[in-house]
Amino acid sequence: MEASRSISPEIQRINPIGYADWNALIASQPKHSFFHTAEWAKVLADTYGYTPVYFAAGETDGGRSILPLMEVDSWLTGRRGIGLPFADVCGPLCADAGTFQKLFQSAVEFGKSRNWKYIECRGGRELFGKVPASLLFYGHRLDLTAGEDGLFSHLESSVRRAIRKAEKTGVTVQVLQSHEAVEVFYSLQCQTRKKHGLPPQPFRFFLNIHRHILSQDMGMVVLARYDGRPIAASVYVNLGDRAIYKYGASDEAFQDLRGSNLVMWAAIKEYVRRGAKHLDLGRTSIGNEGLRKFKLGWGAEEHKIEYVKFDMRKNEFMTDVDETSGWHTRVFRRLPVFLARAVGASLYKHWA
Repeated sequence: MEASRSISPEIQRINPIGYADWNALIASQPKHSFFHTAEWAKVLADTYGYTPVYFAAGETDGGRSILPLMEVDSWLTGRRGIGLPFADVCGPLCADAGTFQKLFQSAVEFGKSRNWKYIECRGGRELFGKVPASLLFYGHRLDLTAGEDGLFSHLESSVRRAIRKAEKTGVTVQVLQSHEAVEVFYSLQCQTRKKHGLPPQPFRFFLNIHRHILSQDMGMVVLARYDGRPIAASVYVNLGDRAIYKYGASDEAFQDLRGSNLVMWAAIKEYVRRGAKHLDLGRTSIGNEGLRKFKLGWGAEEHKIEYVKFDMRKNEFMTDVDETSGWHTRVFRRLPVFLARAVGASLYKHWA
């Protein structure tokens, strides 16, 4: 697909992969995130074969408005437009609702020509007016401008104790960007996904994260070890002064050593050192009080993340159900890791 195509005097359809200075273009937008980058588009396209179909209006400068979508074409779950797959939040970058409506209408017309089932926007509900959110999550953002000492003082006492315990018991932490670090993380990730009753993502997904993101100094793996054995690891991504905690994993057998707490604290300190201004801790399902409490314990500010879904066949906005847990989680908890990996490698392309 070419980098851009005019579909009206006002609207263009853009592929950010190969588009010159794309990241500089989106970084000028106040509500941009890492998920708007060309690198995230490359990971999704290379791993799952999704097609970028971003809609843009305005001049090719910081004033440009953008509606990011990926076409997911699946024989199992149908064809649809997602903005963006496997992103916690990646809303439209529009200064006003009027411009957004033009972009959205162009996306609807394009989607109908492609026989999409629906369009899902992960963020930007305020631009839609009085329409229902299809899904609702908690989001948590940590302000890093207080510095290391200020941040530590605002941690809940239980979190400070956990960090000190990990340090005193000899847990060590490394900040890495290597292929080997990704392999170690993935081994822990498979264990963690089994615990949660979910199949692990395909290994090639994380290989592409290494290829397009970590190797470009746009992210890192923070790895904790005890007596040389990996016990916890997390993957972070970053753009400019903004960072995101994307994936976390651990060995449940060493949970008492609080390696995950030390990993998060090491990441916070590293991003403070780099001059980052905030760290997003990702989305949390409304019913997951344990994860919500963990994130609030770091002194993060809580907000709502709202998705919007438009049914192309009924021409109406729809509500959805958070399928993070259900009968399938009970099944995947019982599967051996090798089989869960095979299922994940087959299903994630269709899941989106």
